Amino acid sequence: MSEPAERDANAQPIPVHTSEHATREAAAFARAQVTGQSSSEGDGLYRMLVESVLDYAIFALDPTGHVLSWNRGAERFKGYTADEIIGQYFGVFYGPEDRANGKPEWELEVATAEGRVEDEGWRVRKDGSRFWANVVITALRDDAGALVGFAKVTRDLTERRAAEDQAIATARRLAQSEEANQVKASFLAAMSHELRTPLNAISGYADLLITGIGGEVSEQQALYLGRIKSSQQHLLAIINDILNFSRIEAGQITYDIRVISVDAVVDAVLPMIEPQATAKGLRIERSRCDGADVRADRSKVEQILINLLSNAVKFTPSGGTLTVSCERRGVVVALHVTDTGIGIPTDELVAIFEPFVQVGRTLTSNQEGTGLGLAISSDLARAMKGRLVVESVEGSGSRFTLELPDARPASE
Repeated sequence: MSEPAERDANAQPIPVHTSEHATREAAAFARAQVTGQSSSEGDGLYRMLVESVLDYAIFALDPTGHVLSWNRGAERFKGYTADEIIGQYFGVFYGPEDRANGKPEWELEVATAEGRVEDEGWRVRKDGSRFWANVVITALRDDAGALVGFAKVTRDLTERRAAEDQAIATARRLAQSEEANQVKASFLAAMSHELRTPLNAISGYADLLITGIGGEVSEQQALYLGRIKSSQQHLLAIINDILNFSRIEAGQITYDIRVISVDAVVDAVLPMIEPQATAKGLRIERSRCDGADVRADRSKVEQILINLLSNAVKFTPSGGTLTVSCERRGVVVALHVTDTGIGIPTDELVAIFEPFVQVGRTLTSNQEGTGLGLAISSDLARAMKGRLVVESVEGSGSRFTLELPDARPASE
């Protein structure tokens, strides 16, 4: 016998763990099993490869579907030892419904007629548990073309199937959530329109009566009309808050991001708040922002600032002070609203940014509002690549800070 050729040092190992290679190995091994032609060195190598593979169940069937061989992968997947399963009909691997429908026999018929059959479905282990399997059955024929058996390769795809099911469930859940959000937004938009119309009418008629167009109004009547007007404005604000929150949740808010002056925003908002502060005996102090500009949606920044200042007025006792100031902090501009009000308990500093949470609200308290203002403001800030944070000491006031991207070039 000649000496074997020297092994090439750069030769690459032959891959044996792909599905296609595993099927070829199974066919070669099974053919050797069913024909008895296993004396060559090549057949011995194939046998070693097939028997050592753990990622595939590889075994041979005789022409009637009875197990002839059993590798370690098959034992690991299905739970049977070779002594337990060799000689058994392979239909034992199928569930009761598949056996009743004749699926094992059908697969052998297809493999016989077409040369191979591939299928994915549930298979059964020895202990009765199920796993999701990819199965390839290949018909084996001798040199004369006679059927001598089948090679069967099975892969356990249970984890992949679970991942796919999870992905489908997640996609379905997101779709249902999106649909629910759209329905909710449509409902709230319709309801807000239906509610705003009579509320605006109430406000209009109250104004007409107050001006005396319908006749002279007594002092007592004017007081009642003022209360009607105040209640109308309060209810309209609640409706607007709920509608805005719903639109944010549904992703229906658009943003016009551009360079805006922080001083200009403060200049526009303070006159809206000053009457409330004056009526309650509060003093407003303001520090200029030295021309600081941010990249943001101006109307959304004004909305956030109005909410912060309105809350400061609401929760600051008469004689207190509200302060509006700002500073540059690296790549952001921080706009501060500071008050000398009741403050916020430490354990509520995070919760106040959640929907429907309000400082000091109890079942018996008479605090006005929906508790949506800070939740809306925080969401708006995040959408503009900013954030809203709070520092507070209970009984000593609070400082809310709106941070927004500085519009200055990074090199400045």
